[in-house]
Amino acid sequence: MRPLEGLLVLDFSTLLPGPLASLVLAEAGARVVKIERPGRGDEMRSYDPKVGADSVNFVMLNRGKQSIAIDLKAPDAVERLKPLIQTADVIVEQFRPGVMERLGLGYEAVRKLNPKIVYCSITGWGQTGPKAQVAAHDLNYMAETGVLGLSAGADGAPVLPPVLAADVAGGTLPAVINILLALRQRDLTGYGSHLDVAMGDSLFTFLYWALGEGFSGHGWPGGGDALVTGGSPRYQIYRTADDRYLAAAPLEDKFWENFTRIIDLPVALRDPAAPAEAVKAAIAERIGARSADAWRAAFEGHDVCCSIVATLEEAVADAHVSARGLFAHALKADGRELPALPVPLAPVFRPQPTRATAPQLGETVDPLLAV
Repeated sequence: MRPLEGLLVLDFSTLLPGPLASLVLAEAGARVVKIERPGRGDEMRSYDPKVGADSVNFVMLNRGKQSIAIDLKAPDAVERLKPLIQTADVIVEQFRPGVMERLGLGYEAVRKLNPKIVYCSITGWGQTGPKAQVAAHDLNYMAETGVLGLSAGADGAPVLPPVLAADVAGGTLPAVINILLALRQRDLTGYGSHLDVAMGDSLFTFLYWALGEGFSGHGWPGGGDALVTGGSPRYQIYRTADDRYLAAAPLEDKFWENFTRIIDLPVALRDPAAPAEAVKAAIAERIGARSADAWRAAFEGHDVCCSIVATLEEAVADAHVSARGLFAHALKADGRELPALPVPLAPVFRPQPTRATAPQLGETVDPLLAV
């Protein structure tokens, strides 16, 4: 039995943070019903590339869920949804603050129908504060919380991140954590709660080291000058002779000693007091003299914390990933089976590989939904 079996989640969210949060809940056994607008549904359905009628993004994020199409602005929308709201355990919504209230579906209105409801609101900047109504995307949240300013490319400019960290790490995962905590609290008190999950707030957690340096008076780090942002030769990306890259992170002395010995770095440059730029240049020269495969072989069996930068295709095909069964679960779409999106659930909560589909818009006929 999966840990969330028997729970009903109503998901009013679209795109990424909310749907991914409800996907984690669904994979843990909850019944998730997407509440979508008629005709178009979740905006993510229209994205490219497609797998059948819907985008591959949508089917990846909505595996195993159900869908009800209802116009939330219709005069009878709340009345029609009332039976579901009264039996639901969790609501996930991702509108700007005030939108659900105007629809008659805000927390206070819902709580009157169901005092046990756990109501999770995911926004960029939170339910309160000067930025509460400001439109933004992942890049904006990272820019305004200082995350982006700590990155630097070769020209010193911030680098576009390849992952949507604010949406997933700042929105999805805090939402799931707080929903589970609220369900536990409900077990103790009998009452639900309103969860204000702000992606901007959550990003500061990832800057613990930079905040510590600034608050302690040691100086605020900038882009490319700190230990893990490019300021140290012990945490760098070096180009190989065949134009691949080595991600070198021999931070601790034991790893640094092994690394510098294998690459034959001059002893004087192994000293922590050696000028960082000179050390980086010397390492770059040595790494650039041999191919990625040659360095992979040289480091094999040694504790050096070094990796050849893999393409995503190579990473998916890695023998370790296969052994862990990371892509053992399947998504059925357009008559095909695709590997399902991995979610951060321990294997004990998903003992057997599953196969499930993403819902067609409005396909669910729920006996609790008034006609």
